Amino acid sequence: MRTHGWGGNPPRDDDEAKARILAVTREQIDEHDGSVKLSDVARALGVTRQTVYRYFSGTEELLQATAVSAVEELLDRVAGRLGGLTAPDAVLVEGVAVVIDELSRDRYVGLMLRSDHLSLGVLGGITGELGRTFIRSMLGRLDIAWTANGYTETDVDDVAEMSLRTLQSLILDGDSRSTSDLRIFLDRWLGNAIRALPADS
Repeated sequence: MRTHGWGGNPPRDDDEAKARILAVTREQIDEHDGSVKLSDVARALGVTRQTVYRYFSGTEELLQATAVSAVEELLDRVAGRLGGLTAPDAVLVEGVAVVIDELSRDRYVGLMLRSDHLSLGVLGGITGELGRTFIRSMLGRLDIAWTANGYTETDVDDVAEMSLRTLQSLILDGDSRSTSDLRIFLDRWLGNAIRALPADS
C-alpha cells in the first residue's frame, strides 16, 4: 500500500483505506443528495482517483460497497419497527412492508435501488447469497419461535427466499400501492404461503 496522499495521514492498511473511502463516500452522498463522483471522493480524501481505483473498480462498485456497509443499520431500524410481533406470517408481511418503506428513505442502501443505479447485478443480489445472509441476520434479531409454530429449518429457508423474492419483485415494479393496500396484498401473497408451510412439512 502506498503511503503518500491521504491528507498527510496515510491509513495503516488496506482495510483502513477502504473504511475511509466508504466513510467519505457517505459524506459525499449526504452533501450531494445522493449524487456522488469518484473524483469528488478522491479529492475529499486527499488522494488521486487511481488510489481509489486500487480498492474499487468504479463508482458503481463504490456505491454497492457503501450500501453493503450500511445494511446493518437498515436491519436495526427494521427490527426496531417489528418489535412485539411474534407470529411468523405477521412478522414477514410487516417486515417486507417496512423494508420497502425504509428503502424509500435510506440514503445508502436505498440509493442502489433507484432507477438510475438499479442493474441486473444489484437486483439479482437481493435473492443471492448476500441477500440470504442479510435476511437470516434479520430473522435472528426477531423473537420468532419457529419450532414452536411448527416450522422446520427447511421451512425457514423457504420463508426467507419467498420474502426476498417478494421484495425483489416489488422493487423491480416500483410498486405504488398505498401502505394499507400493500399490507393486504402481502398478507394474501406472502402471509398465506407462510401460514401454509407447517401443514406441508
